[in-house]
Amino acid sequence: MLDLKDYRNYLQYDCRKSPNTVASYSSDVKSFLDWLEADGKNSYEATTENIETYILDKGFTSPRSQSRAISAIRSYYGWLRREKEIQEDPSVLVDLPKLDVYHPAVLSIEEVEAIMDSVDTSTWNGMRDRAILEVLYGCGLRVSEAVNLKYSDIFFKDKYIKVFGKGSKNRLVPLGDVAAEAIQKYSAVSPDPDSDVVFLNKNGNKLSRVSVFNMVKKQAVLAGVTKEISPHTFRHSFATHLVENGADLRFVQMMLGHESILTTEIYTHLRSDIWNETILSHHPRNK
Repeated sequence: MLDLKDYRNYLQYDCRKSPNTVASYSSDVKSFLDWLEADGKNSYEATTENIETYILDKGFTSPRSQSRAISAIRSYYGWLRREKEIQEDPSVLVDLPKLDVYHPAVLSIEEVEAIMDSVDTSTWNGMRDRAILEVLYGCGLRVSEAVNLKYSDIFFKDKYIKVFGKGSKNRLVPLGDVAAEAIQKYSAVSPDPDSDVVFLNKNGNKLSRVSVFNMVKKQAVLAGVTKEISPHTFRHSFATHLVENGADLRFVQMMLGHESILTTEIYTHLRSDIWNETILSHHPRNK
């Protein structure tokens, strides 16, 4: 009988899921397996009714967390079936809850500028924080991509950076002059000039995601921005402002590293019928 460790290896090495996805899916599946064991069953004996009962018993606080748990269980049973450990998948008939389309906060250009200007760049860590914000907004990076950014992946002359993104996939992202200048100014005062990792703490170690979250919250307060924001807000604002200024949706998709353009459509607040109509109106076989 395969165990949870085998499933984690499948997610990590076969599916190439991000560490966060591996951890969350494994946690959700373990919770379900523990629940089954307490009821005297194992995963091979579970029925659709068992899964539905578990979901009800768990009492999820939101449809989104419930949806993630069901998705994890579906992934687990899909894996067992591919490994020919089971013949029937009990999870396929479990319905996902209907989710509202989630649109996080978007900063106006004026709010972005206010946050940038709120950073005290007279200190080395202030120059670092300004560079981080410029990269988050100027390149649309995820916070995990920003904290893992290396100088060896920045090509200042050619004006692009190589990003090691979600699902262990690389993509090339244009690097604007403002972001490039901010990085170069910070690099001159970095606590460890020999480090290949760009953004460091005072001890010369890689900056944590939590530190970036806290910094963004602090600068928003100093700038008088009352919206509930996070580092991801800069990524979302980056995409929104590109589309508002006429950027092609496929280009934005490539910049963000999305596999599906539907994900990009959600990020940029566009309704699928609008961009679909736009595409069809330009197709030579449509009038």
